[in-house]
Amino acid sequence: MMKKRNCESEKNLGKIEKVFEEFSGHCLDNFTSFEKFTEFLHKPVDGASLGVGRMSFGLMMLIDIPEERSGGDLDQRWGNPRDCRFPLFNFLHPLPLPWMAMIYGVMWLGALGIFLGYKYRSSCLMFTIPYWYIFFLDKSHWNNHSYLYGLLGILFTFTSADKYCALDAGSATNGYKDYKVPQWNYFIIKFQFFILYFMAGIKKFSTEWLSGYAMTNLGYHWIFAPFRLVLGADLTDLMIIHWFGFVFDLTIAFFLIWKRSRALATLVATAFHLMNSRLFTIGMFPWVCLVEIPLFYSTDWPRRIFSGSHERKLEERPEKFQASSKQKSRTRWITFYMGLQLFLPYSHFITKGYNNWTEGLYGYSWDMMVHSWDTVLITIKVLDKTNGQVFYLEPYAFADNDRWTKHADMAIQYAECLKRDLIQGAAEAKKKDFDPENIAIYFDIWCSMNKRFQQRMFDPTVDMLRADWSPFRMTKWILPLLSELSHLRPKMREIAEDVQTWNNFTDIMFIADFPGLQMESYISPDLDNVSITCLDGNILVTSLEAEPITLLGGQSMKISSGIFHKVQVVSATPACYMYIYQNRTMRDLREEGTQPPEKPLPLFPIFQEITHRWNNFVKFLSHVGNSLLYQISRITH
Repeated sequence: MMKKRNCESEKNLGKIEKVFEEFSGHCLDNFTSFEKFTEFLHKPVDGASLGVGRMSFGLMMLIDIPEERSGGDLDQRWGNPRDCRFPLFNFLHPLPLPWMAMIYGVMWLGALGIFLGYKYRSSCLMFTIPYWYIFFLDKSHWNNHSYLYGLLGILFTFTSADKYCALDAGSATNGYKDYKVPQWNYFIIKFQFFILYFMAGIKKFSTEWLSGYAMTNLGYHWIFAPFRLVLGADLTDLMIIHWFGFVFDLTIAFFLIWKRSRALATLVATAFHLMNSRLFTIGMFPWVCLVEIPLFYSTDWPRRIFSGSHERKLEERPEKFQASSKQKSRTRWITFYMGLQLFLPYSHFITKGYNNWTEGLYGYSWDMMVHSWDTVLITIKVLDKTNGQVFYLEPYAFADNDRWTKHADMAIQYAECLKRDLIQGAAEAKKKDFDPENIAIYFDIWCSMNKRFQQRMFDPTVDMLRADWSPFRMTKWILPLLSELSHLRPKMREIAEDVQTWNNFTDIMFIADFPGLQMESYISPDLDNVSITCLDGNILVTSLEAEPITLLGGQSMKISSGIFHKVQVVSATPACYMYIYQNRTMRDLREEGTQPPEKPLPLFPIFQEITHRWNNFVKFLSHVGNSLLYQISRITH
């Protein structure tokens, strides 16, 4: 009988080989040639841990579909044909609501089949195909974890994860005769989670994150109370949230791989993901990460725990492994997939049209929480070029979120959708004084990224219906992020903290703008004691009640509420200024004692969350059931 091939039998291990084997549990020699890598990937191992991972993933998706996939709100998400969508490919369109509900129903049944391990391959396809269709239908709902779920759906489809904890595997009485899976089943899924963690750490290796500007004020959350007692809120934000978050993402996958640190890493990862489930509204993402951690343990751990038996000894194999053409082809596909996942987060030099203030579409880049946004003003101006009439649209009338305001490609899609809806609305209302076929649409969007000044995202003079855009060229009408003013953020914070100590009703807003551009603003009568101060550059302030006044750096003036005023940058370089104002309405309510008291939020609202998810599930079943009855009634009549 030939001896099994192992690290020791081929050669004396050098220092590097020993370190690699100690760390990963595998021989470095397995990765030195295509043949050896193919043999490594196709080595049979116990499928028990993979089966538990499959079942856990299916369960998480059963909960996710009525929740973050909007299954409980199908009528709101897909019911109005006039709502604007942002598909990755413009030829994609949502089906009518009854058909969308049926697609969701198929996807949920697919997730159920994955969970049960029943008709496994078909169930994976039933889940994965509808999932990617819905994913590609609307970029405005993309995020890193929804992309991750789609990838895991694909990966599980090609694995043999139905050999344990699965109806397909038969009963325990037959001993699960076919319980082995090729090692690549584990390798590719663990690689995907390695990419998730490690790339997130790499993306956080930036001044924005390490300086503490991405996630602010989280230190006041009850979770960080012990750290806040020692460090204070500001240092908790910087050291625990930003610095520890960076170190965790960068290293946790390595610690999970290393057997000696795996148990401790599991405890840290569990605490981290549970903390995230309390801090952010990110659906099942923390729980998916949690339930898949056991994949990093031995492949037979469920069998040893639940049945008390160890992995059976493999039959002896010939010394020389003969790879088949199918196995070689599979190795090439696995290698291609790995290379693609390593390349996509840095592919933005190709897809230049999707680059804005940040690089690429949010989702596949793993830049989780690196950028925080604050949008204060969205103005949509429509010009009837036939008669010169101008009117303004409600920004959220046709979209359920403002993701489009940060991406040029979605801004173009939104403008085209608005024109379509205006044409349809004018036809229905039989308007003769409005020509929607000959209009121009302008967007004036003000937002702040990572606590910078509020500034314009797009050139407000560009007609979005005629704006040039290509996925492979930089978009010229995106105004650049005013990074030269980033050094003023500490000063902005210092000023804001000082102003907010005056009373509970005073607030501040920081603005920056480009030479020659002007902002027209209306001060609500609810505000008083409004002042404008120029911080840098020169601005010209014009109002109806006073002569135009030029403010230089450090100069201020009062602004009356209830009227319009204009602020124009008259310096050769960008200017920045700030408004300080008091909320008169809140002050009066407090003084009169009529302001309703704020209800304290529950620290750990587990009962409310379970109730909410159950209600969403019931609504989801109702939508799918009603759609099924509707389709049956159409057929029978």
